[in-house]
Amino acid sequence: MMDKCAARFGEPYTLRLVGLPPIVMTYTPEVVKEIFADDGGTFAAGKFNQSLAPLLGDKSVLMLDGAEHRRHRRLLMPPFQGERMQRYGAAMLDATDHAIDGWSPGSVFALHPHMQDITLRVILSTIFGFDAGPRFDEMMKRTKRTLELGAWPPLLLPFMQVDLGPRSPWGKFKRAKDHGDAYLFEQIAERRSSGARGADVLSLLLDARDEEGNPMTDEELRDELTTLLVAGHETTATALAWAVRWTLATPALAYRVREEIKAALRADGTTRLTAARAAELPLVDAICREALRLNPVIPLVGRILERPTRIGGYDLPAGTPVACSIYLAQRRAEVYPEPTRFDPSRFLGKKFAPSELFPFGGGVRRCIGMSFALYEMRIVLARLFERTSLTLAGTGPIREVRRAITLMPSEGLLVKLAA
Repeated sequence: MMDKCAARFGEPYTLRLVGLPPIVMTYTPEVVKEIFADDGGTFAAGKFNQSLAPLLGDKSVLMLDGAEHRRHRRLLMPPFQGERMQRYGAAMLDATDHAIDGWSPGSVFALHPHMQDITLRVILSTIFGFDAGPRFDEMMKRTKRTLELGAWPPLLLPFMQVDLGPRSPWGKFKRAKDHGDAYLFEQIAERRSSGARGADVLSLLLDARDEEGNPMTDEELRDELTTLLVAGHETTATALAWAVRWTLATPALAYRVREEIKAALRADGTTRLTAARAAELPLVDAICREALRLNPVIPLVGRILERPTRIGGYDLPAGTPVACSIYLAQRRAEVYPEPTRFDPSRFLGKKFAPSELFPFGGGVRRCIGMSFALYEMRIVLARLFERTSLTLAGTGPIREVRRAITLMPSEGLLVKLAA
């Protein structure tokens, strides 16, 4: 649909969907660069994201604009930078090994749910600091229930967000979310009272202070932890599924990945990849980035105009929703020759401008967890190809299927594990 609109109307065009206000769509690097260069004074992202507030909470960094957004972003950034982030590599390897150990040789299964389990385990250990045990299992159960109920796309529409009782779609979701929130508040209260701290993100956020010396409130912590959970779990799992899908569809590429891994093991004199080595493999990194280019998990990022603004040669009034199409921008033939072909070599020794490649958004609103997600993708993908031999098992074409705000492979990406 985006391709057809762009071909027929050019840029910008207005997208009109039932139940939503008209959205002005942009996608050329020049316009995207202009929007991303704004400090938030003209283009408000929090207002555009309000349909997610019932899921993530109105104190999530995604819902905020202006000074409050900057405050939350400063508090959230430190755990996802430098050496702190790299400490999480062992947990990423452990979660991947846990999934692989449960697979039976010769079996056919949907890969996407297993990628979800891996990324959820990583989040619960690195973000929440849960060790294996009853608390970990309980949080896994409550989180899965909430995310499954919230994945139905119509729940994103405001008129669907009405509680008509425990059997209604929104009623089921709201009760599951409240159930999960209660457990999360218990963990926050326990950690505050005990003073127990670790290397996890929750520990760092409990000790974080803003410029005036104020800590985050329980409600702010809940909303930000929920945002990290949803954003870091669902999107990374889906991106991994696409990366595996395209690699398996090109046997020569899968062979090159395994040869890269073998060469790294020989160089290190080890029998298993370390997290540090897995994160440094150039071809694995290129596959991850090309998968995010060709199949961005989220197809667009949006803003609401705070004042009248001229975009793409058109004067637009305040209050107009404007979106940068990640999908269209990352398939421009002028930037990416043969844009519909999966070609990781595009990213070997080359970088693209932030207005040409932005699967994590851009400007002051670029995803805080971008480095974390890419680090995790490299480690998980490398471990998968180090330890397993998978082939695609579906009989029909693999399509994009909507799951809440993400686009995942159809049938969960059916694969077969070599006997």
